[in-house]
Amino acid sequence: MEFYDTRILKSISTSVVLDNGDIREISNNFSKGASVRALSGGSWGFVSLENLEKLDEALGTAKKLANTARDKCAREEIMLAPIEKPHLMNLPHIKENPGDIPIEDKVKLLSEIEKTARIDGIKSTTAIYSESLMTVNYSNSEGLDCEYTLNRIGFAISAVAYSEGNYQIGRESRFGVMGFEIFKKHDAFELARKAATTAVELLRASTPKGGIYPVILDQELAGVFIHEAVGHAVEADHVLEGNSILSGKIGDQIASPLIAVYDDPSLHEYGYYPFDDEGAASKKTTLIEDGILKSFLHSRETAGKLGGISRNSRAQGYSRPIIRMSNTYIADAEMKFDEMISELKNGIYLKGSRGGQVNSGEGVFQFNAERGFIVKNGEITSPLRDVSLSGNTLEILNDVAAVGNDREMNSGRCGKAGQLVPVSDGSPHIHVKKAILGGSG
Repeated sequence: MEFYDTRILKSISTSVVLDNGDIREISNNFSKGASVRALSGGSWGFVSLENLEKLDEALGTAKKLANTARDKCAREEIMLAPIEKPHLMNLPHIKENPGDIPIEDKVKLLSEIEKTARIDGIKSTTAIYSESLMTVNYSNSEGLDCEYTLNRIGFAISAVAYSEGNYQIGRESRFGVMGFEIFKKHDAFELARKAATTAVELLRASTPKGGIYPVILDQELAGVFIHEAVGHAVEADHVLEGNSILSGKIGDQIASPLIAVYDDPSLHEYGYYPFDDEGAASKKTTLIEDGILKSFLHSRETAGKLGGISRNSRAQGYSRPIIRMSNTYIADAEMKFDEMISELKNGIYLKGSRGGQVNSGEGVFQFNAERGFIVKNGEITSPLRDVSLSGNTLEILNDVAAVGNDREMNSGRCGKAGQLVPVSDGSPHIHVKKAILGGSG
């Protein structure tokens, strides 16, 4: 047997869901288990289990599965790229341990936050709180043995406004790797009011006339774009599967020279981890610099095949590790937002994200902005709703005319191969010379 590894996970999590002031859910979950991989030739064997006393048995099973797969269907031998041993430094500091706060106090605070969102015009509200404390132990047949414990916490508020058959929703959320101090770092009451105000204002907004416009994307929408349209395209498994428009383009100019993009799991954002699920130390990866594609995101297997550095192998729970982003962002440049609006002169300013679709193989996308504003003569004017942004990834990247100096990060969970993992994405404001806009309603 060439290689095997084991991940042991123990977690405690709590969630609270309020719906129009009523408690819809309070849950506490405790779990422990492990996943085991074994490599033989070009084949993997994988086993997950909840009974840690059967760890040795699971390893034996994983080895048998790998050997059976190797014998039945010979594959090219897998060469795992070496990894840098992690040194656990600069871990997130917890100021207020959520475990020390009674659940009654958490429910009361969440209820007060939700109540703040019930302004005139709002018909329904929802508030969510979640926390988790997870310990991850990783060991492998190369002698690596490392462990960390990490706290994740966050809240989300949504408010629905209604008028004359028209429903609009405003949402705000904050998640991070910290303690209960998240409510002091981010003014949850102000965010609740903002969500409600957005929903009410959208009732009065108009829908855009479809066409090609110069646009400015705010930090959230530009962050979603770089995550969805670029981030997934640089995941090396997609490259090897022929499902990336960026395949074979390392060293090519794929974007405006103003664009620099990084993925950095060492940042204390929601996608943080001190080492990935193959034990590789977390460090920043330069994806695009001066518009030139510099690297893909790798596991040990893909780094062995394509060359590169492995540090982005991640799994949800006891699932099989696959290549995932962490904290992915467009770096700051120099332009101030006011200057950018002035330079735009006439166009559309898009804010927020309501999801969308991307085809990383064909390099096309369609995203829905939370809202927009018409810009006339360098001034932000009439509000818009139900605005979609679509186009070709490489064309948009090359049409970036300005990059701001005001990067912000937004957190969420990214889905791939049936797994969800915490991530953050971000950007400063960016000015795109032309983009296709339409109604997304």
